[in-house]
Amino acid sequence: AGPESLSWYLAFYNRVRNLLKMHSRNWDMNTAAARQTVYRLLYGMRAATEEAILQAGDRKIDPVLQVTETYSVAPSTTMLGMKLHSGDILLSRGSAPVSALIARGNDYPANFSHIALLYVDSLTGKALLIESHIEKGVAVSSPEEYLKDPKLRLMVLRPVNTLPVMKADPLLPHKAASMMLKAVGRKHIPYDFKMDVHDTTAMFCSEVASYAYRRQGLHLWEPVSTISSPGVVNWLQSFGVEHFVTQMPGDLEYDPQLAVVSEWRNRESLYNEHIDNAVLDAMLGYANSGAALNYNKWKLPLARTIKAYCMVLNRFGKYGLIPEGMSATRALKNESFTRWFERIKAAVRQQAAAFTAKKKYRPPYWQLVSFSEDAVKSIGQ
Repeated sequence: AGPESLSWYLAFYNRVRNLLKMHSRNWDMNTAAARQTVYRLLYGMRAATEEAILQAGDRKIDPVLQVTETYSVAPSTTMLGMKLHSGDILLSRGSAPVSALIARGNDYPANFSHIALLYVDSLTGKALLIESHIEKGVAVSSPEEYLKDPKLRLMVLRPVNTLPVMKADPLLPHKAASMMLKAVGRKHIPYDFKMDVHDTTAMFCSEVASYAYRRQGLHLWEPVSTISSPGVVNWLQSFGVEHFVTQMPGDLEYDPQLAVVSEWRNRESLYNEHIDNAVLDAMLGYANSGAALNYNKWKLPLARTIKAYCMVLNRFGKYGLIPEGMSATRALKNESFTRWFERIKAAVRQQAAAFTAKKKYRPPYWQLVSFSEDAVKSIGQ
């Protein structure tokens, strides 16, 4: 990973990515060959270029990577140095342990855990983000509020303007965002822990984008996401997930109907995400050995009392310690999972620091995975 070649790596990655996205519009993405080709190239080349970024020492990188120019007539705004248009879909990665589980707990492990839909007012230029949070369901936030929630990376997706539905109505993305904004204003939409894309009375983050666009005639997630690993299924069921043919945030990147417009990331956030991914990958390996998520049963009476209080708060439109739709038992499992994840992560960071001090370079991803596997074996739930 020669630092002097970093600019060339990134430029080549963009060229291949744009060419692949263009050709994949003519492929049947429901075939294994097409899906695996797209995944290996897009995910694999990102992994390679990011490893080069992390090994490039102090060489400066622009946190914004402009990928392709996709024309839009929708109202625009600027965020993190990126020009965005109303209807753009923002893929992001959070820093919480559950974000790692959402990103990696998939038949095609990804780098993204959350989706938001951008709305820009055509008269005032005011921008708003529409997204579904575990804590409060579907909500609207300002760009400042959106960015205040820690993000390790961000990717902007936009419908390809040569699609028939886009040619028929170039303002379709703006109309999708406008419709979703009005829907949020009409009634409270709780978070969908079941991840049921066919039930719109509750929505998880992916549903916000898919529902808004589907109502305008554009069906996203081609193909749908699948979760088939027994260990992953078992753990996700512990958090209330019931549907394992669904719409995972990270899979939207591979939809040929969407162009990758730009990405935001920096060296430290990438390294933090790589550590989180390595820890979660090792934990899921443990899950696939048949290990279930434990929790402190002695805390259950207190958790149930807290849950009852939270339900009262929910009735008055407020949010409590345990999210709406999450049971006391599942809240305790989440607490146990988070605590276990953080202990493993601390051990991995310690090993990584010792590796860097000795070798004079950061441990690559496969080494982080090895550290994580050792930590999982030595640190029990």
